[in-house]
Amino acid sequence: MNTKISKEKLWDYFILIARFLLAWTFFGYGFSKLIDGQFGISEEEMTTPVKDLSLFKLSWFMFDHEPFKSFIGLSQIICASLLLFNRTVIIGAFLFLPIITTILIIDLTFMPIGMAQSFTWRLSFYIFLDLLIIWNSSEQMKVIWWTIWRKKTSIIKHPLSLIHI
Repeated sequence: MNTKISKEKLWDYFILIARFLLAWTFFGYGFSKLIDGQFGISEEEMTTPVKDLSLFKLSWFMFDHEPFKSFIGLSQIICASLLLFNRTVIIGAFLFLPIITTILIIDLTFMPIGMAQSFTWRLSFYIFLDLLIIWNSSEQMKVIWWTIWRKKTSIIKHPLSLIHI
């Protein structure tokens, strides 16, 4: 009995683990936003004059407001859910990119340099994993691409129709 696992099977397991890691991460962050575990500042910091607060603390205070906090939290939970299922993994992987890229830009802008550097490495790793998930779905992506871009006639029929969609 040959117990050696093929490279293709190892790659499939790697992609599956990457999907679960990204989903787990987004579930955690999403739920923490919904149950007040992320964002906000302490009571002591609330009494501190704004000029004495760091940019990071100010941003955390601003991000704690609704509907921003719930929108981001729900977006992360939806994205995480989409990453878990084979039928929706491509949608989840594409939804992941703008969310994580925005988080990365926010971290680079508002976090202290040491924190920002560590988050940059971690979030860049997540982006890399997400791109591998998309690349792994290249055959499905070709079908999607050609379905969207193959020549179609315009749905709107009138003489002023300049754009053929």
